[in-house]
Amino acid sequence: MTEGARNVLTKKVLIPLLVLSLVTAMAGVLVKRNLVGAAEAVPLPTFNIPAVSEAHQTSPLPNVIVVATGGTLAGAARNGDKTNFQNYAAGTYPMADLVAQLPTHKTADVSTFQFGNKGSGGYTVKELYDLSLAVDAALEIYDSAVVTTGTDTMEEIAYFLDLTVRSEKPVVVTGAMRPWDVIGTDGPANLYQAIKVASSNKTKWFGTVVMLNDVIFAAREVTKTNSHRLDTFDAPMFGALGYVDDPAVRIYRAPARAAKAGTPEWNSPFDLKTISKDSLPVVEIAYNYQEAGGGAIRGFVEDGAKGIVTAGTGAGGISSKMSAARTAAIRDHGVVFVSTTRTGSGSIYDGGSGNTIGGDNLNAAHARMLLLLSLAFTNDVNAIRGWFTTFGTQDVEISVDEHTVLSTSIEEPAAEEPAVTEPAPETTEPEPTEPAVAEPAGEEAVVSP
Repeated sequence: MTEGARNVLTKKVLIPLLVLSLVTAMAGVLVKRNLVGAAEAVPLPTFNIPAVSEAHQTSPLPNVIVVATGGTLAGAARNGDKTNFQNYAAGTYPMADLVAQLPTHKTADVSTFQFGNKGSGGYTVKELYDLSLAVDAALEIYDSAVVTTGTDTMEEIAYFLDLTVRSEKPVVVTGAMRPWDVIGTDGPANLYQAIKVASSNKTKWFGTVVMLNDVIFAAREVTKTNSHRLDTFDAPMFGALGYVDDPAVRIYRAPARAAKAGTPEWNSPFDLKTISKDSLPVVEIAYNYQEAGGGAIRGFVEDGAKGIVTAGTGAGGISSKMSAARTAAIRDHGVVFVSTTRTGSGSIYDGGSGNTIGGDNLNAAHARMLLLLSLAFTNDVNAIRGWFTTFGTQDVEISVDEHTVLSTSIEEPAAEEPAVTEPAPETTEPEPTEPAVAEPAGEEAVVSP
């Protein structure tokens, strides 16, 4: 056999073998990856949600479940002093006992699930992950849910649920400012009225709402404004969604999210079933003040913070030292920042680029929850900015039909030429007129932080 023929034969034999070995190796890698992916399937918690009783199944009333986490509403006065509103043990009484003490509800059949029994500030974000999944599990069986919790961090817990619960059914968060067993307690009335709101079905597609003192608020907008008063909750800039006026539940406005009811855009981008609770990152809040130092930001970064919300002065301003620390955190560690205001209301507009995102009118506590969930799902700052400026902003845009859209975008009015009256000519013939020409509309106004 000649040398040339030998080389041809070698190529014909070796090349197919080489290709086969590469394909086999790639298949092995793919199989390994699939096995790893299967091994890393997200472990989800399970919950012993009570089944709807036979009596409730045959009743014409809607079935409402109260998911209890404790708080002041389930609190007991210390030393038997029924006149001390501040000295009590939060999260003492089980919810089944509290519901049993209420008058038989006129608008709902009520069941209970005891998720936990402690103060709201004692819950970790990982526990809120479980709470959200528990609420969704309950809503697979029940018509609506009431979640009881302490008022200290109620607005954060409610907004976490608003961002993560997948069901469109009503979720109503309530609590109390006075423990269950003191004189003048607001706990029983708040619990009864929250069940009434949930059973009315009037907040379906609203996301999570908060109801205390007969006033209904959107979870995104509500905040605690006083350390002691019963009317502590308010929604600066926006006000209430509605009220509970016996025997009616009155809804006078809807959150922007409700306008997307029944569409894919209604869904939250944060499906907790697709991530592990261990992927929830550390996100902190840095408060600005006169000549604020940068130590808080540096300390948060050192402790592993992936995101930081700044509660700035005025329209989100921070001191030069904080600004320098923020720049270093972005440059050296890729930390994502969200700018909010400490004033209690007002919007911070987004600049459109970089690692600092405008928080719109979210307060710092709400912005932290949105940033925390965003970073759990992606490291892409542009995607996070998109979530803040769409789902997080929740401004109103209603499509009337395919040709007409009402939007909140700020547009400059079209420029118009001033009308000029020419002297009438000395003739009986009519003067021909030029067709009106509209000037182009101005560009959309861009507001920088």
